[in-house]
Amino acid sequence: MAIVAHPDDIEFGCSGTLARWAKAGARISYVLCTSGDVGIATGEMTREKAMEIREAEQRAAAAVVGATEVIFLREPDGMVQATMELRKKLVRELRRFRPEVLITGDPQLLWAGEGYINHPDHRAVATAAVDAVFPAAGQPNLFQELEAEGLTAHKVRKVYVNNWREGDVYVSIDETIDLKVAALKEHKSQMGDWDVEKNIKEWAAERAKGHEMQYAELFRVVALESDEDWEKWKGVVVGRDQK
Repeated sequence: MAIVAHPDDIEFGCSGTLARWAKAGARISYVLCTSGDVGIATGEMTREKAMEIREAEQRAAAAVVGATEVIFLREPDGMVQATMELRKKLVRELRRFRPEVLITGDPQLLWAGEGYINHPDHRAVATAAVDAVFPAAGQPNLFQELEAEGLTAHKVRKVYVNNWREGDVYVSIDETIDLKVAALKEHKSQMGDWDVEKNIKEWAAERAKGHEMQYAELFRVVALESDEDWEKWKGVVVGRDQK
């Protein structure tokens, strides 16, 4: 499961990894906290029309990657807060879908380079997602009303934190870089004349340097259950460089 703020956040950050996992047979869920409805600031565009456009673009992009589902929580774009209400909504999705791995943003990332401040929605959603994963989703005595609905406690095994620049796990997307590019191109309202293929491949190649792969996505990974314990059930241990 990937939990993000806006349509196109997944495509920029982690769609190559998700496409790789989908090709291997994993079920993939996208949870979008907003619909990006203030993200088309042109002419007489309304929020309602922008929501329709951006949700359609996100569904098309998810189909390219092979995601199983796309969920929109429709929080107010540009005004997301890491409230207890949002945490509960995310716990609901985690307990319903029961993912092995969660991908989300870095709640600590504020200064994201010389020319960009990380969007407040990104920070708020990342905070809410991390707080939903631990301990809330796995604690049956939190949000007991969800237990009563049959949404029993679920512990996510690993959290992949995507902050674009720093991490300790390099995932090869050599075989899925073209899917990443194609998925991002589905966000036509956002791309304009930006050269998607050139820029995405340059960024992915830069991350891959020194790691025996051509293109990579980079994550900080927190293992809430150890590989060793998981191996007893799955029979697989994943290394730090995922080739």
